[in-house]
Amino acid sequence: MYIEPGKLQDGELILQLDRYLAADPEREWLPTYHFNMQRAGSLEVVGWINLRIGNPERIVLYRGHIGYGVNPDSRSRRFAARSVRLLLPLAAAHSLNPIWITCNPDNLASRRTCELAGAELVEIIEVPPEEESYRYGIRQKCRYRLFTDDVPRETL
Repeated sequence: MYIEPGKLQDGELILQLDRYLAADPEREWLPTYHFNMQRAGSLEVVGWINLRIGNPERIVLYRGHIGYGVNPDSRSRRFAARSVRLLLPLAAAHSLNPIWITCNPDNLASRRTCELAGAELVEIIEVPPEEESYRYGIRQKCRYRLFTDDVPRETL
């Protein structure tokens, strides 16, 4: 179920909804919000972030509810961590608690993003051969947990 995300802004950072994709069970895709990270007063896209709605095992263990990327020339401004925080009310409105964020153990920037967003590392797990990322040589995933309990739901 789509929920209008409202204005998602943190000072100079704005999350602009790019698209919402409904579930596609054949492809094992969940309903997903896709946002562009933009600077206030500019159309410049500095990165992207998405929020997947649902709790199937593959999301919780290997793929995560949130994915993000920041353009190389816009890094070191904590845009990804700030964007994760901006999505917490929307995640809470969808009763996602906790949310899970996964990354590769050697991706130190993503690990730092999770920590800056307030997530805690729960474990590093082995990726099974049937998981899609395994085909790309990924053998482990860090699992970070972030609770949405304290996020005011009336913001949506």
